[in-house]
Amino acid sequence: MRKKDKKKGKLKQKLTDKYRLVVLNEDTFEERISLKLSRLNVFVLGGIFSILLVAITAVIIAFTPIKEYIPGYLSTKLKANAVKLTFEADSLKQKLAILENYTKALKPVLTGEITSEEIDSLQVEARQITIDESELNASKEDSLFREKVEKITQFALLDNAKSNVKIVFFAPLKGTLSQSFDANSKHFAVDIVAKKGTPIKAAADGTVIFSGWSAETGYAIILKHNKDFITVYKHNGNLLKQQGDFVKSGEVIASVGSTGELTTGPHLHFELWKGGYAINPTNFIDFK
Repeated sequence: MRKKDKKKGKLKQKLTDKYRLVVLNEDTFEERISLKLSRLNVFVLGGIFSILLVAITAVIIAFTPIKEYIPGYLSTKLKANAVKLTFEADSLKQKLAILENYTKALKPVLTGEITSEEIDSLQVEARQITIDESELNASKEDSLFREKVEKITQFALLDNAKSNVKIVFFAPLKGTLSQSFDANSKHFAVDIVAKKGTPIKAAADGTVIFSGWSAETGYAIILKHNKDFITVYKHNGNLLKQQGDFVKSGEVIASVGSTGELTTGPHLHFELWKGGYAINPTNFIDFK
């Protein structure tokens, strides 16, 4: 026990023994700094300094951009950009699907797969069907109705014959042109300003080949006319005709609106195409 007490006493004495640290001037041996230290003081001060150094380093790494240079940490800005790009990619995917459907609807018309002559031939074949009254036991009312239909179709055939010779376009909407046709800026249309809800009419006799919605142009409708003419009506408020409907010149097909991402207010975006090429509508139509 005495030996252990002696060892503890010696260790305590070594830790508490005082030492003097003196800094002298080398030339004059003048004393500049003098410190009294012990081993225990050195160990305590060294431990405190180490803890403070670790704490300061941790704070700097946690609350400053320096952590972005350490492997394993992600940049906040990089993460935000990745999320933004993900949303933009999804939006572009939706727009691409809408554009593909739009192109698919126009392809048969632009390539000539559907022509006005084919539509007229279908109409003529339908009108050539006769009804055997003896087999159907047609009533007097049915006979009168058939005579009425025959008169209407007779004039329709005359109108089709005239349309094959010449086609006349009428203004789908009267109003002020806010933007004219400009091929250099790729604005292949005229914009006609009008009040919201104003009726939009068909520029000529034709067939509806597209009637639907797209993110950029809103509610749009496209008509196929004789002589490979196509008219396009965009940014409508609502659509009154469906794909496949036959419309007469001046028949209301939609109303003025402000739908779609590219709209600047209530107006009609009107395009005129011939054989796959855009034409200035003011060369054929007076919008005033």
